[in-house]
Amino acid sequence: MISRIPRRLGHAFLIGAAALTAALPATVPAHADGLPDPGFTIVAGATALVVTDPQNDFLSPAGVAWGVVGKNVEANGTVGHIDRLFAAAKASGVPVFVSPHYYYPHDHGWRFEGALEALMHKIGMFDRKGPLVTAAFEGSGADWLAQYKPYIEDGHTVVTSPHKVFGPETNDLVLQLRKRGVSKVILAGMSANLCTESHMRELVEQGFEVMVVSDATAAAQLPGLDGYAAALANFRMIASHVADTDTTVAAIQAAAVQ
Repeated sequence: MISRIPRRLGHAFLIGAAALTAALPATVPAHADGLPDPGFTIVAGATALVVTDPQNDFLSPAGVAWGVVGKNVEANGTVGHIDRLFAAAKASGVPVFVSPHYYYPHDHGWRFEGALEALMHKIGMFDRKGPLVTAAFEGSGADWLAQYKPYIEDGHTVVTSPHKVFGPETNDLVLQLRKRGVSKVILAGMSANLCTESHMRELVEQGFEVMVVSDATAAAQLPGLDGYAAALANFRMIASHVADTDTTVAAIQAAAVQ
């Protein structure tokens, strides 16, 4: 069962902890791990949806990363699940924040890089002509997946400055959330063990309460390296709660009618 918060506590909806175990998809480990599940309460005005990297290079079959993430994106139904989260948040008045990943020509002058930074620069992932240049951006790998544009470009979504490696330490997401009174984050997007997980970690360190939507993300899967499995373990250990899209959308909708 899913419990409702009494009306006197405001527009809120509790995503129950133990109560949700049976409803979670197979991609989320059953809670036989001995860890507590603090749960997550959606509170109007204090809760936001944050989506990382909803861009073509990750989510389109034409994207440069599709060869390593595509199988997991399709298995999770990631594209459709992110769409449903956008739609539910917009319909329910939950503020939406997008943290994009862009690289400009000057970023290619870095003197050292981690493994995936080097790869992303080599394959031109998320490349743009410049911070103020829109030429060749439309439909590029750095552009939004087309079906998300009505949500992101509606004049209400907050698009932050770009993060440069994986986490929001290099952009203004935390500032934008705090300036709007947000203290609770529903997190989704790409890529599960990189930008999404890094955003989760930093937001938790910054004092936000974070839940992750397990099937509204995906990751690279390589021989001997399963980014999605790694992310699920860390989501479970670090976030306040992990739930699937069906459960999260139902909670967002229920919170809106309290």
